[in-house]
Amino acid sequence: MSTTTSGAPHTPNEPQRALWPNWCHHCFVTNRTDLDTATADAYHRGHARVELAIKDLKSNGLAHCPSGRFNANAAWLACAALAHNIARWCARLGQLQHPHKLTAAATIRNRLLTVPGRLINHSGRHILRLPANWPWHNAITTALRHTRELPLLI
Repeated sequence: MSTTTSGAPHTPNEPQRALWPNWCHHCFVTNRTDLDTATADAYHRGHARVELAIKDLKSNGLAHCPSGRFNANAAWLACAALAHNIARWCARLGQLQHPHKLTAAATIRNRLLTVPGRLINHSGRHILRLPANWPWHNAITTALRHTRELPLLI
């Protein structure tokens, strides 16, 4: 039998209580003297989302740049930006991420884009067969449904 920080004993089946359950502290260092604490916190959290997007672009599509040829770099940049935006829209349409948070590209790829499915034609109608026990089945079907509900641009 062990004791928690509050002195109350707990059994092995009971989860250990948090040290300070009502307090969550973190710090940040900034040179922005024009912002109050809450605004500076929101500013830096937004900047962290931008940094994650840049990291995803560098690790996925822009890993091949620079190649030494301007046109090749331009093509890689265009393809990487297009793939990045398509993946982000798939995550947004599939409700895989919160609108104000950024999900890593590897998570989007593993949950939405690398699905072991089959596209079949049944009586002239295309049907997507997905595994019955795939953990993110709902996210995939939600993304497909929301994509089909988008208005046509033509």
